[in-house]
Amino acid sequence: MDVFTCEGCGAALTAPLSRVAFPLYAGFSYGNGHPMPVLMEAGTYAVDEDPAAWQAHSIVIAPGDAHGTALVQRREYGACCGIDGRNGPNVTCAGCGRKVATRVDDCSLWQATWLEPAAVRLVAVGPARPVADWAELAEDRCGTPLLDLTGAWDPRWESEVTVTLAHLVAAADGSPVTVDRLLADAFRQFLAALPQTRPAKRAVLAGPGLPLPEPLPDIAVVPRHPQTGEPWPVPPGVAAAPLDLGFWRQLAFHREHPARPAIGRLPPGVERDDPLPPHPWRPVMVCHSLFFHALSRIPGIRPAWQDHVRTNAAALLHP
Repeated sequence: MDVFTCEGCGAALTAPLSRVAFPLYAGFSYGNGHPMPVLMEAGTYAVDEDPAAWQAHSIVIAPGDAHGTALVQRREYGACCGIDGRNGPNVTCAGCGRKVATRVDDCSLWQATWLEPAAVRLVAVGPARPVADWAELAEDRCGTPLLDLTGAWDPRWESEVTVTLAHLVAAADGSPVTVDRLLADAFRQFLAALPQTRPAKRAVLAGPGLPLPEPLPDIAVVPRHPQTGEPWPVPPGVAAAPLDLGFWRQLAFHREHPARPAIGRLPPGVERDDPLPPHPWRPVMVCHSLFFHALSRIPGIRPAWQDHVRTNAAALLHP
């Protein structure tokens, strides 16, 4: 477990935290005027180690995990419904007044507190949380719903779809991609825009409790480890397209029972109020900037193929 302290006076600025994988979509906006949830799970922090990342936006925690701090009371020019962070650090150490973080809570932005790397120090306060193995993670098959009760897509799901789509497109390398039944609703509409002039590559959903089929596919959409960020291991020759573990479980193990016609009538005085399962009222939305950011961080993608994707982005991302 780790605590971030003030570089100036040494005061503790956070609760004890465990490090987890950095969400690639952390610094990206979602939609227009959309109220957003907290990005990080309580008790966790993440660090973006990409050399191209903004130095001021590389360490992120949940706002509720900030302790011993004070919010700067000032006019935030350019923000819409809250604070968007464009005016610099707005959280100070309560002990010495040093600016140590930026609180973001504007609409369409993930609720988060971004620590200033030069203003804080990481201090170990206990043993690190053990890294769960895949056998342990496979015991829980409870997935994260893709929709809320109104039929709106979870913004985290659409962000995860965008990142996984970048991996699928990179693995396609100029070929069409066919997907299995479990992936069809999430990805088929986008992958249909890939070139159809070469033999197709086959993508399947696989992971703990859902082994790879025979013959082996070309691409496997697999869960990403929630602590390390590493994808479920696949054999040589199979490209891995990682997806958040909770959403992967939802695709892999959730089954909706089809509605069946009722026979007869309910007894007098009995009323039914159980709702129908939610259904989406619009297609999945892909964020262009997040897609290309994710694509640029995938090693081994051919420059010519990346240029083709950029040129044809409108057809690919707006099926």
